[in-house]
Amino acid sequence: MNTNKENTMSDSLDRQFIELHEQGLLLLANCWDPGSARIAARAGAPALATSSAALAWSHGYPDGGKLPPHLLVETASRIAATNPLPLTVDMEDGYSDDPDEAARVADELMVVGVVGINIEDGAGTPELMCEKLAAIRRAAQKRAVSLFINARCDVYLRGLAPEGGRVAAVLERAARYQEAGASGLFVPGLRDPGEIAAIVAGTSLPLNVMAVPGLPPLAQLRELGVRRLSAGSAIAEGMFGYVKGVTEHFLATGTLDAPPAGPARYSELNAWMEGPEGAA
Repeated sequence: MNTNKENTMSDSLDRQFIELHEQGLLLLANCWDPGSARIAARAGAPALATSSAALAWSHGYPDGGKLPPHLLVETASRIAATNPLPLTVDMEDGYSDDPDEAARVADELMVVGVVGINIEDGAGTPELMCEKLAAIRRAAQKRAVSLFINARCDVYLRGLAPEGGRVAAVLERAARYQEAGASGLFVPGLRDPGEIAAIVAGTSLPLNVMAVPGLPPLAQLRELGVRRLSAGSAIAEGMFGYVKGVTEHFLATGTLDAPPAGPARYSELNAWMEGPEGAA
């Protein structure tokens, strides 16, 4: 492969992905394999984003750091090789408490063409998150890739601060994460318009929210200054729910005329994928 051409393509895609956050509200219909990525692209997606949960389920693993990182990198490589759009990958917490190991995974993702990542603080300390962000940014600088590092702050998702104090907790972390090298701020579970407005006003990082019940409509999100909206695992939950319903109906009746099935629940899907390590 022509290395110069490869580097030029990566440079173009990383700039393109950054610019998408400056042009209004970027909608990301999260995918999990090359096929779902192609469908997202055909539907008009301006960029591709993986869901860590959906990608883990597609390999037979539960979400939550159970997926072997090499499978994440291999899947990202296949998505990038079959699609011309910018690709951002959810790498959970970096699959390690060691910042250098998290940076190593991010580096492998950049090698295969990834130009953005999500990394979450989860139940870990902000200090550890900052160390991971700094290590990943150093790795990106060595690659000369303008990696868009989306720092996921789980204050709302995990209830890490009391109601009334969550905005301040998010903004305190956002400032530290930005200094450490973050490009964007992802706050899943955030839905209140007033709190969204306060977070947008309190940080210069582009704000990413997740599509959840009770979230303001698109027009209002745009007015509030939100820059990115992610589907998360919801699309995969609908797909797996449909597969389960049709499969059960077929095994019971021998026919494929199953009534429409609702989406599977996140916890339900994770339970389906639990089992002996490597059983998948």
